This record gives sequence, C-alpha cells and structure tokens, in this order.
Amino acid sequence: MLMLSMTAWGVQRFPPPQFESGYQIPQTTTPMPHPPIRDVIDSAVFLVALGMASWLTLKKRSRKWIVGLMLFSLFYFGFFRNGCVCSVGSIGNIALAAFNSEYTLPAVVLVFFLAPLVFTLFFGRGFCAAVCPLGAMQDIVLIRPVRVPEPLEAALRLLAYVYLAFAVLFAATGSLFVICRYDPFVTFFRFNGNWNLWVLGISFLLISLFVGRPYCRFLCPYGVILRQLSRISRWRVKITPDECIQCRLCEQACPFGAVVKPSKPLPPAENARSKRTIAFLIVLLPILAALGGWIGSAMHPTLARAHPTVRLANRIDAEMAGLVQGQTDASEAFRASGQDVQLLRLEAVSIRYRFWVGGMMAGIALGLIAGGKLIASAVPVVRKEYEAHRAGCFACGRCFAYCPVEQKRRIDQSIMNTK
Repeated sequence: MLMLSMTAWGVQRFPPPQFESGYQIPQTTTPMPHPPIRDVIDSAVFLVALGMASWLTLKKRSRKWIVGLMLFSLFYFGFFRNGCVCSVGSIGNIALAAFNSEYTLPAVVLVFFLAPLVFTLFFGRGFCAAVCPLGAMQDIVLIRPVRVPEPLEAALRLLAYVYLAFAVLFAATGSLFVICRYDPFVTFFRFNGNWNLWVLGISFLLISLFVGRPYCRFLCPYGVILRQLSRISRWRVKITPDECIQCRLCEQACPFGAVVKPSKPLPPAENARSKRTIAFLIVLLPILAALGGWIGSAMHPTLARAHPTVRLANRIDAEMAGLVQGQTDASEAFRASGQDVQLLRLEAVSIRYRFWVGGMMAGIALGLIAGGKLIASAVPVVRKEYEAHRAGCFACGRCFAYCPVEQKRRIDQSIMNTK
C-alpha cells in the first residue's frame, strides 16, 4: 500500500496549459523529485555500509572484502544514485542551513553528513575505505603508484583546507554549491556534463593511475574533517595484529604515504634547535592569521561576483555607464524602475559586506591552520615501530597482506578452523 501510494508524488497536481502556438514544454534538466521512501532506503543502505566497512577494516582485516564493498558503493551511491546524496557535497547544504534560517535541510542530507563523522570518531576512516564512491573511483584505477615526497604532500594538503573554506563561504552566502558543481566524478556517474567537467574528471582519473587518490588526499573538503576526527578515534586500523618486526613491507605496500617510520629521541643539540623553531613559529602564528585575514577580505569583490544578485547589479551599472556614453541597448534588467534598481544595489552592497566578513574569517582560519601545520611538523615525535598514520590512513587494507605477522595469524586461524 505504501509503495503504491508513492506514485502520487510524481503526478502533476495542475495540468500544463495547452498552447495554441505550437510551443512545446522543454524537458527538465534537473532530476525529478523522488519518493520519500527512497531517502529512507538510501540512509539505511548507507548506515549498513558504514558498519560493514568498520567491521571489515578492524576485525575481518581483508582487503578482498573491502574491495567488494568498495565496488558495491561505487555502483549504488555512484552510478545507481548518480552521486547524490553525497557526503562530500552535503557540506554546502549544512553551511547554507547554518546561515540561512529559511533553508530547510533534508533529513537524508543530515544523515549522510553526520554518520561518517560519528563512525570515524569511533572506528576510523571506514567511509573513505569502502563507502565513498569518489574514493572508490580513484582506488580501482590505481595501477602503478608513485610516492609523493613528504614536503610536497604536506603543501598540497593545504589546498583541501582552502577548498573547504571557500566552499563554506559560497554556500553560506547563497551563491553556489561549489563542491557539487565542480565534482570531478559526477560526470561519470550521470553520463552528462559540460566539456570542462569531462576534462576535469578524465584528468583526475589519469592522475589516479599513478598517484593514490589525489582528490581524496589533496582536495576533498570532507576528508579534511575526517582527518581531524580520525586523530582521536576510539579504535583505528593497525598494520600488524601483534608486535611489529620492522620488515618495512607495509611501507612499500601503502600508496598513500600513510605509514610512519619509527623514530628515536633527538640529540640534545637538535632538540634545543627544535624548541627554538617552535617558539619562532608560535610568534609567527598571529602574523600568518592577520595576513590571511587581509588577503581574504581583499578578495571579497571578486568572490562576491559568484552571487547572482551581485552579477546583476554589476551588469546594470555597466549598462548605465554605456548609456551615458551614448549606447541605447539596455537589458531587460535595466528597464526596471529606478527604485527597484536602488534596492538591488543595496542588496548587492549587503552581499559584498558578507563576503568581506566571510573572506576575512576564512583567511584568518587558513592562516592559523598553516601556522599550526608548521608547528606540528617541528614537534619531535618518538615511535617504536611502523604505524598507520592516524589522520592519513584510508583504511584500504593493502598493508594487511604484506605483514608477515598478519600472514602467520591467518595461517593459524585457518588451521584452527580446519580442526
């Protein structure tokens, strides 16, 4: 009964008018509304997939099963559901709902945004391992990984913070959902898109042949949030189930540079030098924050052009300047009354001010993040064995099969099961 009643949602309540001029109503380019039951099904499948990913990475410890779940997620959340709802793109919806009380946040979007965060807080990055279709698309095409130098990787990771800051700024001001618009893989999921998106997606796939998950590591704004939560996760992926024998096979198996090496305490001279460097960076931190705030606020005229109201106001001002010079081809927007134009200009000024404030706050945050990264890199860390990096590990399971201790455990378990 419920399934049959859902067909009523797709029926037009008011029939379209009958045009005598032969005009044909064009087909819509956006997806048609789907029954609410589909949101319930998608949320349930999503939660089950997250639970399975956590169990496969922490208990089953099987790369084969992780790949199986990865392919299922790629098919279901990617090609079948056309990449929507997406946890990565839900950042825009959350930001808009936080700054615009008139926007109603769909419940399914809230589930897709919060569920991976909660699972990561307890079980590590199982979402990245086998549930995210964007990560799965890159992971399955990796054939010959090339190691990215650590300094370069640390610098490229800052791009994700910049992307996150401006994505939130654009969404909060009601300008656009930049993450969804420039998703590099949505063209593959929907088999449509303009030429620029096809070039972007193909470029990322070609890079993914040699660089493990470039979008996830260097651009994904949702991955930035997951990285920080995984640092304090209750349980996390371990390379070896027992004591590490330091064979270094796991280091060679990881294509993401997420295996950290053992390190010893620094000599007294280097330790003193490290403390001076940390002190200098702490003093430099407010300067970086102020510089970032100044750059962000100075960019507000350019950033504000992403808002349609500001673009319209700029167009009207340009056409007014053209009329003063003798031109007469004013647009439809300029034919409005002078009072409407003045209100439009006032609204554009208000939007530009919001971009000025938002750009300054985003710049300050990015300056603090950059300074914090420099301070963290100068702090000496002592490790006794090879470990999976808490923040950088994608829980892909590649290192499991390379660990001799893990192989011994599997053999012993197989013998026990046979008996």
